[in-house]
Amino acid sequence: MRRFFYAISNDNNDNRLLPKLTELPIGSQVDLPDNIVHHWCRVLRANIGDQGILFDGFGGECKVELQAISKKNATATLLTHIDDDRTAPTITQIGLVMSRGERMDYAIQKATELGVTAIQLLSSHHGEVTLKPAQIEKKLLHWQQVAIAACEQCGLNRPPLIFAPQSITQWLSNTNTDSTHSEMTVSPVVSMLSQDPYYQILDGLADLCMQMSVPAAGQPAMPSALPDVLKKQTPYIKLLIGPEGGLSSDECKQANNVGFIPWQIGTRVLRTETAPVVALSTISALYSWKR
Repeated sequence: MRRFFYAISNDNNDNRLLPKLTELPIGSQVDLPDNIVHHWCRVLRANIGDQGILFDGFGGECKVELQAISKKNATATLLTHIDDDRTAPTITQIGLVMSRGERMDYAIQKATELGVTAIQLLSSHHGEVTLKPAQIEKKLLHWQQVAIAACEQCGLNRPPLIFAPQSITQWLSNTNTDSTHSEMTVSPVVSMLSQDPYYQILDGLADLCMQMSVPAAGQPAMPSALPDVLKKQTPYIKLLIGPEGGLSSDECKQANNVGFIPWQIGTRVLRTETAPVVALSTISALYSWKR
């Protein structure tokens, strides 16, 4: 059954909010947003009576049935609320230095499938990408939509938040302080969602901070603190992943100074888009094993 993200806020800057799905009674008529009308009714050529799943990111999902389709609009009948969230048991935020083109899309897509909670876009000394102010809004929307599409495909009901770029120095300087992500820039499509209590843990201090590092002689394969952290009910872990050229010596030193422990997984040097996949998969496997 097809799944679609029902954004209660949008990217049209008209300040119009749709009701949360949990606020709608069974049997009510749901006016579908333009993006769902386009994808479901035009691209997929859905017909009246077809059923699908809507989720708005606030938890759970709803089964709906197409009731009416016109040239520009469509409505659906809400059939049932489903409480299953299928969120990852760990809270993870990745500080990810931006890369070019499909590599960045791949990293965000796969990190989403593996249950990442948030991705902070970073620029660094050796990074390939530095966005101009005029580019940020468009790129932020694109990458947020990549994450949303991955949620639609894999079954997650809470999309990760993609935070607007900042320098790695700025991000690291806030690592050991309580910060308010509601004041940070996200795409309008998730602006209201970012204020939901589920994401507020991102404002606090992480239980463990790790930087993915190039294998080095004498360096332990896994931080000694990781197994104990994963015994917690809902551990919060921050990961720092650098660019293809690696972090500069000053960036590595700053990361170490604010508590980012080096973590090398195996003996190979991973690409920047591969590192999130390997790190999140390893954390998930270790968490399950510790249960």
